[in-house]
Amino acid sequence: MKVLLLEDEYMLRVSITEFLEDIGFEVIGFSNGEKAFDAIYETPFDLYLLDVNVPGMNGFDLLRTLRKEGNKVPAIFLTSMVNVDNLQEGYKSGCCDYIRKPFDLTELQVRIMHALKDHYHDGEDLLDLGGGLVYDTEKFVLSFNGESITLSKTEKEIFGVLLKHQNQIVSVTMFQDEIWGEYVDPANIRVQINNLRKKLPIDIIQNRRGLGYIIER
Repeated sequence: MKVLLLEDEYMLRVSITEFLEDIGFEVIGFSNGEKAFDAIYETPFDLYLLDVNVPGMNGFDLLRTLRKEGNKVPAIFLTSMVNVDNLQEGYKSGCCDYIRKPFDLTELQVRIMHALKDHYHDGEDLLDLGGGLVYDTEKFVLSFNGESITLSKTEKEIFGVLLKHQNQIVSVTMFQDEIWGEYVDPANIRVQINNLRKKLPIDIIQNRRGLGYIIER
């Protein structure tokens, strides 16, 4: 997913950019509100992270203008302006969240994932597996930071069985019974599971040698 970051404090902009890129986002940063505003009409973004007091157009005016033009991309304000009037103005301009500086980057990640989940899905069928990994239990789609992970039919079935029995060890025999309903070479099952694990950005499937596999939450 692509994030527009408007922040005129250079070191903070770099820190946020590096953090978000490490967890899978693409970030384009700006220190000037007018330049950020222009970029929005040239590049599609999935999320806006906006400081308020920046050169050019301030964050409140930028978002207010976008909302008047029908832009509904979720936006989070990052600002040291902490009084209630500022908070009210931020929400009236159309933000979905408002984070007071200084903040922990992990808190920022949590708020981003919540904003994306609320905007792009109602959340009722989403299972948050942590670290940006989300499973849609209705569509059987696994995603990382909003981007779908391509799985084969068998990999989806294996993942579904592991989730069904999360916090329990799933043996090869259980996979045979629940997916195929007949004997399947255990070596082939292990290959499928290893392929699935390689596709996951987070190592949530653990191998209990000689017993089976488990997702612990």
